[in-house]
Amino acid sequence: AAGPRRGAGVGAAPPPGWALCRAARAHPRPVPVAVGSVLSSYGWYILLAAVALYVLVQKVSRSLAARPSGRPGVAEAAEEPDVVVRRQEALAAARLRMQEELNAQAERYKEKQRQLEEEKRRQKIAMWESMQEGKSYKGNLKLNQQEVESGASASAVPKSKPNKKPLRGGG
Repeated sequence: AAGPRRGAGVGAAPPPGWALCRAARAHPRPVPVAVGSVLSSYGWYILLAAVALYVLVQKVSRSLAARPSGRPGVAEAAEEPDVVVRRQEALAAARLRMQEELNAQAERYKEKQRQLEEEKRRQKIAMWESMQEGKSYKGNLKLNQQEVESGASASAVPKSKPNKKPLRGGG
């Protein structure tokens, strides 16, 4: 009821791995693969990996060289508070100048808007008065626009209208 024993005699079957070991000893294979076949199969991959490794090493060495070391920075840290204070003061002064300039621009814009609103109000009042007197609304609007344009372009030379022939004959 039991399987083959170790100490069994000649008729007993050997263990399963034993036959492979015996075959390997009888016909030894060359373990090292030829270098030429590896290079022919994987040469480009090896070359690309070597180039990538070289580039990676160069970048890491540059970043380490650019990074300041810990101890020499202590001497610079002693001078740094004065420099930092001066920079902050200059930055605050620049911000203040920019804010004042922005405030001045905002005031000019508000004044211009007030003037435009006042001009619109005057035009509305003039239109209302002309409507009360029975005058044409559109004619008054054109006159007001011409006044505004003439006031805006006072330095411009007025254009003369060319003499046009009438569309119909006199008869």
